[in-house]
Amino acid sequence: MKQKKRNSRRGLHGTVSAIILIFILTASAAFPATWNKVADASFIPAMPNNGFNLGLDLQGGVHLVYEANMDAIPEADRVAALSGVRDVIERRVNAFGISEPIVQTNISGGNYRVIIELAGVFDKTAAIKLIGETPILEFKLPIKDINLEPTEEQQTEIDIAQETERKNALEVLDRALAGEDFGNLVSEYSVDKTTKEAGGYVGFIDETDPKYDGLAKEISAKRYKTGTIINGLYEATSSMHIVKYISTERVDNPHVSHILICHDESTGCESDRTKDEAKALIDEIAKEVTPKNFATLAKEKSEDQSTKDGGDLGVVKRGTMVAPFEEAVFALKNGKISDVVETDFGYHLIYRSSSERVNQYEIAQIEMPWTTISDLLVIDPWENTALSGKEVAGSSVAFDQQTGAPYVVLDFNSEGADLFAKLTEENVDQVIGIFLDGQPISTPVVQQAIYGGQASITGGFSIEEAKALSQRLNAGALPVPIELINQQSIGPTLGAISLHNSINAAIVGFAVVALFMILYYRLSGFVSVLALFVYLAVNLALYKWFGVTITLAGIAGFILSLGMAVDANVLIFERLKEELHAGRDLPTAIDEGFRRAWTSIRDGNITTLIAAGVLFSMSTSFIKGFALTLAMGVIVSMITAILVTRVFLKWISAYGIFKKKWLYNGPRSN
Repeated sequence: MKQKKRNSRRGLHGTVSAIILIFILTASAAFPATWNKVADASFIPAMPNNGFNLGLDLQGGVHLVYEANMDAIPEADRVAALSGVRDVIERRVNAFGISEPIVQTNISGGNYRVIIELAGVFDKTAAIKLIGETPILEFKLPIKDINLEPTEEQQTEIDIAQETERKNALEVLDRALAGEDFGNLVSEYSVDKTTKEAGGYVGFIDETDPKYDGLAKEISAKRYKTGTIINGLYEATSSMHIVKYISTERVDNPHVSHILICHDESTGCESDRTKDEAKALIDEIAKEVTPKNFATLAKEKSEDQSTKDGGDLGVVKRGTMVAPFEEAVFALKNGKISDVVETDFGYHLIYRSSSERVNQYEIAQIEMPWTTISDLLVIDPWENTALSGKEVAGSSVAFDQQTGAPYVVLDFNSEGADLFAKLTEENVDQVIGIFLDGQPISTPVVQQAIYGGQASITGGFSIEEAKALSQRLNAGALPVPIELINQQSIGPTLGAISLHNSINAAIVGFAVVALFMILYYRLSGFVSVLALFVYLAVNLALYKWFGVTITLAGIAGFILSLGMAVDANVLIFERLKEELHAGRDLPTAIDEGFRRAWTSIRDGNITTLIAAGVLFSMSTSFIKGFALTLAMGVIVSMITAILVTRVFLKWISAYGIFKKKWLYNGPRSN
């Protein structure tokens, strides 16, 4: 009998230790700062220090409501079409990294609507542009023998328009020279959407930039002071620029060569060599390569067909190479060879032979309109082909092995592959224009017929521009037109106030409940408070692990589930009190109290879970948050009330000082 009690005590000790460990781990996952301080000073791993996912009402953001135009869609297909709109919008917002977007549909009264909540997004204009943007990809051929000369009437119209435009631009220039705020002038007059959103900021240009041909030379020759407005209009092909000089930066563009060894996992390379074999080979080459024999070894060993003649890549700039390669190049000194560098193309040895020192000039601009014949031509010099964006199955970003420049690869479906093959067959040595949203982004000359269902878009993209284009093409077009009918912004300050008030309400609620339980149920109440701490830690950790988005209504559901966790303990303690007053000993009373209370706890929580399930499946996002946190809280509360409270009571009641029945609301006589 003593051995049995001893084994039972050991089992309780083990269970209590496990509960305490679970509490420490879940509390540290929910609030990792303290754990990570200990981890930094010891060998234990750190917890991820990511915050809770906050909803629109707590974090602030943008709420948009769109209505889909279903006039051209048969009634039987409208639900599917609306789901298609939702899927496209979800792909767009996910592709651009917006955290925890909520996109849902609503059908009522013959209206087909999509409701979008973007927490943490405060630029309403950018959000609307992102969601409503429909990329139109077209493949066009130039119209032969088209007359691009203006008529006499057209030339007169151009001259009048240009005279007015030059006068307006000079007036804006005079205002800028007089000291008027440049950013305000940009906002009011610039027609360039890209730089307008950045206050006119262009970045750095140099003498090789074709768009700003001649401007860098002028800045260099006149040695403008920082912040100077250039006194004059800079004319481009179809626009005029008022330019503000910001600063000069002297950079060294390296002249580099490389040796490439690829393998069977490399991009753009056919090789039977395994990755380990490729690494062993490049390591052997690295042992014998020197600046003097680099070109010779590149001819013999390098598998980059475009640079076989010595591996020479020429002079390269930042932003034109893949990241690992670029980092290695700019970390090298002239005359030095890198360690082995791994990229998607394989393994490289890089030799930086020299540098070309150039000046780069940082500028901002106001881009003003300038009418040309292309603005007046009624005839489009391009004609559409049968191939379009609807035959594109997907796209991805790739990199030129010679220059490292990014480009976009299009993968056609079977119909598109046939159309593209026929198009290239019929137009060898001719230009095919690739247009996005009506603008030409690539106009390659067809060298030979292209089979296999792939096409490349090379438009002098930066890596970010290529990724953005690929994402837009993968997102696809909207299946039906949509119209924005409601838009609302919630500022971060208002959300922070709601969050602060909600946290205070939860703390006060917990403190009042804990005080009541301890005062009324004595030691049992204290044990229930310990179980509530475990409940809180587990619940909050689950919110993080499952990525639950916490809303104001969700916090209400959490607080309500906290009350229900206490309610289960109340039922147990009342049963325990009855058993003690009936004369049972303390261990038996604890077991009976839990057994008799279980059916009431189970039935009450099941009905609550049913109600939460109905709310979650048939309501809006805010109520969904309430239902989800309530359901999670109810499930965790059942576990903590039945398991944690029971284990703690049985464990603590085994010690002499805690065996008195009155501590559990029983009679004072033992």
